[in-house]
Amino acid sequence: MSSFAAVFARTPQGWVGTEAVLAEAADVDDVADLMREAAVESYGDPVVLLVEENDDWFAVVRLDGQDEPRAYVSTVREDGLAPLFHQLVGEIPAGDPGGDPALLDDLGIDAGGLADLGERALPGDALLTVAERAGFGEEFDRLRD
Repeated sequence: MSSFAAVFARTPQGWVGTEAVLAEAADVDDVADLMREAAVESYGDPVVLLVEENDDWFAVVRLDGQDEPRAYVSTVREDGLAPLFHQLVGEIPAGDPGGDPALLDDLGIDAGGLADLGERALPGDALLTVAERAGFGEEFDRLRD
């Protein structure tokens, strides 16, 4: 798999997920718009975007209401989809993790846990762990298959 992206929104009935198409996203505003569309369709808050590329790195982006999105990237890269997230994680040297590892604290993934996943797990396995701990593992599996 070269890349995978999915948006998950929490609703009163549980989490709802949909595959995300990031190929046409030019910048972080496009990513936030995509996430807001998922939130409006499901009336969900928060909205979480999980991205994996080339079994090389993963990104987790969170959007709450009208706030600006926050992100964590396991390994900052300069190619593929990675540049979309540079604005969210700031100036980080290539190869290092970046962003806010505490963005999912309230969903059961503390800052140390997210950073640890970035260091020790393959991106797909790390995102599955994130999805399971946050409560949308079944939705993640459904979209991954």
